[in-house]
Amino acid sequence: MTQTIAPRVRTLVLLLLAATGLLFAGAGPVSAHAALTGSDPQQGAVVAKAPTQVSLTFSEKVALSDDSLRVLDPKGKRVDQGDPAGTGGTTYAVKLHGGLPDGTYTVTYQVVSEDSHPVAGAYTFSIGAPSQTTVSVSDQEAGGGVVGWLYGFGRYVSYAGFIVMVGGAAFVLACWQRGAGVRALQRLTVSGWLALTAATLGLLLVRGSYTSTGKVGDIFDLDLLGQVLQTKTGAALVSRLLLLAAAALFIAVLFGAYDKRDDEEKRDLTFGLAIGGLVVAAGLAASWAMSEHASTGLQAGVAMPVDVVHLLAVAGWLGGLAALLVALYRAPADTPVDGSAVRRFSRLAFGSVLALVATGIYQSWRQLGSWSAFTDTRYGQLLLVKIGLVVLLVGIAWISRRWTGRLAEAVVVKPRESSDAVTDGDEGESENASGEGVSAGADTGTGEKEPAAARAGASGSASAEKGAAASGKKGEKGATVAVSDKAGGDSERATQLARQQAAIDTARQKQRRDADPNRFGLRRSVLAEAGVAVVLLAVTTMLTSTEPGRTEEQARAAASSSAADASAAGALTLDMSFDTGGEDGKGVVRVDLDPARVGGNEMHVYVQRPNGRAFDIPEVKVAFTLESQDIGPLPVVPDHITTGHWSAGGVQLPMAGEWKIAVTVRTSDIDQATVSKNAQIG
Repeated sequence: MTQTIAPRVRTLVLLLLAATGLLFAGAGPVSAHAALTGSDPQQGAVVAKAPTQVSLTFSEKVALSDDSLRVLDPKGKRVDQGDPAGTGGTTYAVKLHGGLPDGTYTVTYQVVSEDSHPVAGAYTFSIGAPSQTTVSVSDQEAGGGVVGWLYGFGRYVSYAGFIVMVGGAAFVLACWQRGAGVRALQRLTVSGWLALTAATLGLLLVRGSYTSTGKVGDIFDLDLLGQVLQTKTGAALVSRLLLLAAAALFIAVLFGAYDKRDDEEKRDLTFGLAIGGLVVAAGLAASWAMSEHASTGLQAGVAMPVDVVHLLAVAGWLGGLAALLVALYRAPADTPVDGSAVRRFSRLAFGSVLALVATGIYQSWRQLGSWSAFTDTRYGQLLLVKIGLVVLLVGIAWISRRWTGRLAEAVVVKPRESSDAVTDGDEGESENASGEGVSAGADTGTGEKEPAAARAGASGSASAEKGAAASGKKGEKGATVAVSDKAGGDSERATQLARQQAAIDTARQKQRRDADPNRFGLRRSVLAEAGVAVVLLAVTTMLTSTEPGRTEEQARAAASSSAADASAAGALTLDMSFDTGGEDGKGVVRVDLDPARVGGNEMHVYVQRPNGRAFDIPEVKVAFTLESQDIGPLPVVPDHITTGHWSAGGVQLPMAGEWKIAVTVRTSDIDQATVSKNAQIG
């Protein structure tokens, strides 16, 4: 049965890793956590006089570098001067050269939000009148590409390593202290420590390129590494490495000195190890809380300790689950995990789930802010997926709990002591020596056949004794050598017999253990739990890299307010969502019409992804129809200015009324969609 189970375990692990890889492959670049809520000049604005500076306002404080804000003229030449600086609150500005000519200018920005994630984007404004521009703003988002993938993978491995290391140690201390001597559990916990340490070092190296250039070659740039060490995230990663040194000492004691103590001494050491381990684990969890979502935004002083509790609860549940799975499959046959240990883990997991529910509700309220954010934001959608996985995991855990109860109620038949088995073997050996055994193998009295080699050795021993007696009287020296050879041969055969008998006893114990239907059912349910847990961890990692729903909705509200202000000043702004049906076919198209009156109008069209980034698509068309007067459709084909921006001047509307404005968006050679809205003009 064990030979059948092991390939299944390996296959399931490979499938789970593949599923995790697909989740990361489909995740795309990291979403920004600080949203651009305003700018001066505004996006698409046409100003009569060249401004002296360009300022940007974000939803939270950001970190700047020398090239965080850049302004490019129509030929792509930089026209900003000096380093960007904060002007108060969350507004940052960069000064411009004087005497700028008319034309369309491109503003690009790349900053780091307060919760450690890079934010990048671009928009255009015009001086005098719009013009063609040679600037091509890349659609690559901050934190994307190979470097972004490496950073995301490092984050996943660090979370997984923390959970396995902390959960494995907690399982041994709180549930199964005999497990301190099980090598499979030792390897699991040490593997978690190694994974977390390697991932932390990798994140330190990749961080500089991840938040700036995005180039693989800059990963080993020592200047960038020095800049990272001066940031909040760099300090958190260094603190994590120092705490990992303390964790290494804890693991050495747990699986070294602690394992060698007797039960009485273990009870005295358990409390001290538990306190020390909890302090180290909480410190490691705080290295995430102090640098990511919890460290910024609403109620940061409450959110950080809540985040620490949340991470510890995840480790206690999922990491303990991994340890239980290893114990069920890899524990030695003479040291099987018993029902009492499983019951203790069940109580630990139940407490962890309660803590997860309480802290998860608070985190959801803090990051979403409204019920609509569950369905209207990417963060909310991922959170719904996570909630569904947690519910599924709890359901499987309930099944495991039932198997645990059955295992505890079952009568465990202890295997016979090895001394009895050896006695039976000796009896079989005597029978074989007297000629009463079977040549193919003798019955040892335990239902197993004694190996023929062992019986042959015994028969050879008897023959040797007869030969020695028949030889009679030889020299004293020769007799001594013969006796010595005989004694050495007997000792070697006895060792071989003992080794064979131990293998038989171990196989018999393993067979009895695997034949237990309750234990086998528990194995399968725990393995299913572990599979769901791997996917849950991947979704959780994606959540930590996604813009919170509250921030996304605040950015939308700010954009709507800006559009309303422009409309009150005489301009018209319309936002329309579209979906061409193809891959990556969703977005928002914005039409700005100024001054939205009879006669000539200036029109700007902006196409954005759902997260607000410019959307590089091949074609946009606009048509105006006044259905009440049977006028139109009047087609307008705007000129492509830059990524996600089209413009057309002199758009003539002959009559006032409620016009239907239809926009056709093409995202590929075959995928396109037409959306429309009505608006009062004139």
